[in-house]
Amino acid sequence: MSEAAEEANTDQDDVLDGVDDYYEGEDLEDDEATPEEWMQGIVNGEIEDPAKFSKTDIIAIAVAGVVMVVIGLIIVALVLVIDVFVANPLEVGIRRFFTQNLNQPASVKEITYAFDSNYKNIAKTMFYRDLYTFLWSLLFIIPGIVKAYEYRMIPYLLAENPTMSKEEAFAASKQMMDGQKWRTFVLDLSFFGWIILSGLTCGILSIFYVNPYVFSTEAALYERLRYGNVQRSDENVVETQGINY
Repeated sequence: MSEAAEEANTDQDDVLDGVDDYYEGEDLEDDEATPEEWMQGIVNGEIEDPAKFSKTDIIAIAVAGVVMVVIGLIIVALVLVIDVFVANPLEVGIRRFFTQNLNQPASVKEITYAFDSNYKNIAKTMFYRDLYTFLWSLLFIIPGIVKAYEYRMIPYLLAENPTMSKEEAFAASKQMMDGQKWRTFVLDLSFFGWIILSGLTCGILSIFYVNPYVFSTEAALYERLRYGNVQRSDENVVETQGINY
């Protein structure tokens, strides 16, 4: 037998011996153990569990969790502050702009009307509107939707009379929307197609056409309900016109 053949046989024998040693568990290091032996070693405490966290790791994870919670709470607080003190007054101003624009060209400065006209009362009343809507929404959503339609005219009422108290605004909006919630809901559904088109245009259509169209329609609805120019029972019309706005 040639020298090359003998070396090949020797290498083959060494490989076979190594395989036998592996399955017999002879002279195995931790990282050479089979999965079953590895798990058994962890259970018996002979091998350290790589998934086990040290005290330092646990403290670091806890601190990171607390930091994330604090950051989340700060973000929520900022959003609430912006909504109460900026977004809601702007909403009242926008409603005023489109209501006035129904009869004559309105000035853009009307959008900031709430900041110069009984701002605290407007911010407070709109805050309670959002709060009550949220609380009612906790009762399986639907009551919140109903209340949202009941409070629908509050920003219009404040836009027309910013000195109106919270109680008067809620009562007036409730009376105006009595018997009109379903019709208003159907009216909202008529905008659904436009909303889809706005999404397809990345909101461009919404900015230049859909939003102004929707706001103008809602302003016209307010005027009809506000002055009783809508088909309702005679009793309801008299009650609506008799409210001291």
